[in-house]
Amino acid sequence: MTTRLADIAAQAGVSEATVSRVLNGKPGVAATTRQSVLAALDVLGYERPVRLRQRSEGLVGLITPELENPIFPALAQVIGQALTRQGYTPVLATQTPGGSTEDELTEMLVDRGVAGIIYVSGLHADTTADMQRYERLRAQGVPFVLVDGFSPKVQAPFISPDDRAAMALAVTHLASLGHTRIGLALGPKRFVPVQRKVEGFVRAVQEQLGLSAETVETELIQHSLYTLEGGQAAAGALMDRDCTAVVCASDMMALGAIRSARQRGLEVPRDISVVGFDDSPLIAFTDPPLTTVRKPVPAMGQAAVRTLLEEIGGTPAPHSEFVFMPELVVRGSTASAPGERKRP
Repeated sequence: MTTRLADIAAQAGVSEATVSRVLNGKPGVAATTRQSVLAALDVLGYERPVRLRQRSEGLVGLITPELENPIFPALAQVIGQALTRQGYTPVLATQTPGGSTEDELTEMLVDRGVAGIIYVSGLHADTTADMQRYERLRAQGVPFVLVDGFSPKVQAPFISPDDRAAMALAVTHLASLGHTRIGLALGPKRFVPVQRKVEGFVRAVQEQLGLSAETVETELIQHSLYTLEGGQAAAGALMDRDCTAVVCASDMMALGAIRSARQRGLEVPRDISVVGFDDSPLIAFTDPPLTTVRKPVPAMGQAAVRTLLEEIGGTPAPHSEFVFMPELVVRGSTASAPGERKRP
C-alpha cells in the first residue's frame, strides 16, 4: 500500500498524504488536485475505490463512421473523456460497411434512453441525404449535436473545422516552396466538407498562382474515396497531370499518395510534395513525417460535449455552426519544387 501511495503521489505531483485523503474520500482537497490523483490511478492501472466511482448522470450516444481512420478514435476519445468528466457514460456506436446504418444505431440508442447523441461525419454531411431524420429525432425530444458537416435544413448546433482555411494554409505553404502545379485529392463531391475544401482550394490557387477557376477545377482536383487506396488513385491521376505537389483531404489519403509516388520511382519530398489533413495520431512518425493541416480535435470534441450538455440542461446553444481554425504542421513530406532546386 505504501509503495502504491508513493507511485500515485509521484505520478500526480502531490504528497502521499494528499493521495490518502483523496482515496479515503476526505474533504479539504481541491477539485483539480483530486482529478490529478484519480488520473494518476488510471494511468498506473490501479482500480478506483468504489466510493470514488462517479454515479452516471445517464448515457450519451456517440455515432461515428468506421474506426480505421485514426482521426475518428481520436475524436471519440476526447468526447468520451469530456462526457465522463461530467458524469455521463459514453456509448460508442460505429458504422461499418454492411453493418448497422446511422438510423438503426440512432433507434438503438433512443430505445436505451440516452440523454443525447453526438454525430460525427454522419448523414448530415451528405448533401443527398434526407435531413428529415434529424427533425424526427428532435420531435422525440432527444438533444443532439452534429460534428463535421453542415445543413441549413437541420435546426441543431454544428461543430466544424474551417475547411476553406485549411486549403488556404496548404496551398500558401506549397506556393511559397515554388510549386506551381498543386493538386487536390479528396472524397466524393456530395459531402459538405469536400465541397468546402474545393471552394477554399480553388480560391487559394487563384490568389497564389493566378490560375482560372475552370483550370483548377478541371485539371487540379481529383475526387476519390477517403481511404489509402483512394489517395493512391487520386494522386496517381494528379501526377499524370504534372502536379509536383498534392494536398490530400485526409492523412490516410496522403499515405496513399506517398505510396503512389514510390510506385513510380519518385521520392517524397524530393520529386513530389504531399500534404495531409487531420494530423492523426502517429502521423508524425511516418516515412517521411507527414506535413499536414491539423484538425483542432480537442477543441471540437470538448465543444461538442459542452454544447450537448447545454441542450440536455434545457439551455440550448444557438442553432448555428461553431467553426474551429486548423493549423499547418510542417514536417518532412514537403520541400521546394523540383525546378526551384535546379536554379543557381
